[in-house]
Amino acid sequence: MAPAMLERAIAAGVAPTLERLVQSGRYVPDCVAAFPSVTPVCAASIVTGVAQDAHRIPGMNWFDRGEHRYVEYGSSFRAAQRFGIARQLTDTVYNMNRAHLAAETLTVFERLDDADVRTAGTTYVMYRGRHRHEPQRDTALTRVASALIRHPVMGPRELFYADIFASRRTGCRSGLGMPGVRDRHSGCVSVYLVENDLFDFLLLSLPDNDWYSHKNGPEAQMQSLAQADLQLARVMNAAGGVDEFLEEHAVIAMADHSQAPIEGTIALQDELAELGVLGPDRSPSGSRGDRPRIAVCPSQRAAMVYALHDDERDAMRASVATRALAIDGIDLVMWLERDAHDAPREGVISSPIHGELRFAPGGEVVDARGLSWGLEGALAAIDATVEDGSVRSPGYPDALSRVWSALTCPTSGEVLLSAATGREFIDWGRQAHVGGGSHGSLQACDSLGALILSGLGPPDPAPAQWAIRDVAELVLRHFAVNASR
Repeated sequence: MAPAMLERAIAAGVAPTLERLVQSGRYVPDCVAAFPSVTPVCAASIVTGVAQDAHRIPGMNWFDRGEHRYVEYGSSFRAAQRFGIARQLTDTVYNMNRAHLAAETLTVFERLDDADVRTAGTTYVMYRGRHRHEPQRDTALTRVASALIRHPVMGPRELFYADIFASRRTGCRSGLGMPGVRDRHSGCVSVYLVENDLFDFLLLSLPDNDWYSHKNGPEAQMQSLAQADLQLARVMNAAGGVDEFLEEHAVIAMADHSQAPIEGTIALQDELAELGVLGPDRSPSGSRGDRPRIAVCPSQRAAMVYALHDDERDAMRASVATRALAIDGIDLVMWLERDAHDAPREGVISSPIHGELRFAPGGEVVDARGLSWGLEGALAAIDATVEDGSVRSPGYPDALSRVWSALTCPTSGEVLLSAATGREFIDWGRQAHVGGGSHGSLQACDSLGALILSGLGPPDPAPAQWAIRDVAELVLRHFAVNASR
């Protein structure tokens, strides 16, 4: 949900429910996403309140070093076909929450469940809670899906995940979570939850705006936001109307990221082929050698590259970074330099135009969120300025913290990439969103989303730069649950 498009929808009168939330609360037009600003990373940050150095979900597509395989969460149907539909569904529906999300990093559902707060959630990629849910078998579609979706999951007390998991019979159907139907399904089950007083905390996901923006471009969000607004109104009307609902409920309405228009692509797999790229079938992909040496992981407007062999990790990192800086459409190349004990020493953000910026926590300048950093080199790499001991980078919001979290995430690659304006990395199905919209980069255009807080107090003091990871703490504090991690 791009802030500019939300404001345009409100001005045009097509989002009256969101307008009412803005009027009744606090509107933040620059809440910053995680990096990469893609759904799995951002969703994990929202429900845990931490970045990926703690939650360990690094991208839309990544390489599992322990299992020596790619993890693909659904970049496109063709990408899923390359890796195997069953494997992709298992990773997305089960492993993302059960195995990939760090066990020691609790979700807001788990913390509220432990405090006996009644939790509920509609279809959302992050759902881990304390309550067991069996797959449904009550329709022809779910019986077909049962060949792949056979195991129970742990989620909130009330869980409605497409048609696959449903804690109660509501009469609502989602066509197994097909785009264009998901918002109506979320609205339907949420109406049921309101009418039957079944929750204290509800995570109501309205994902069709993202799908619509991918297809039609971010400028088309006026229509999809209007449809999302209708579902919000539908849920609130179940309590007697918007005003009546707001008398009883606090509401956080937020985006996990924004989107930027896409005009061209980067085929990173092809550009790095000479280094020996591992293909989805575990064979070399376009390599001149007989042994794959790197794994290439595109995540829309971001990408990661992994060195497959420890004995050449540093050499491959240097080779990938050098080649990547010469690829048309690359905006930033990032990597982590380590000390003699393999501990993180400093991060490097390199721009093909402006050169290198080296940084590490604990220096003499302070960012907008109050964290201190040591900086050396080209501030222009991230559009940064330093004045009176404060560093600001409006073109790349919260850049230092977001990049450091990505680089120090144990499941991230050796080299991270961010695409230039208008560009996207093709996925392993060779798909991209040219003519539409996409996200993932460090740039402000896809990193800043709208945040609305109605009926609950902000932190004291409120951050100068809001981030999506701030929201979990607001929820926990609202229910008087200890937010310490």
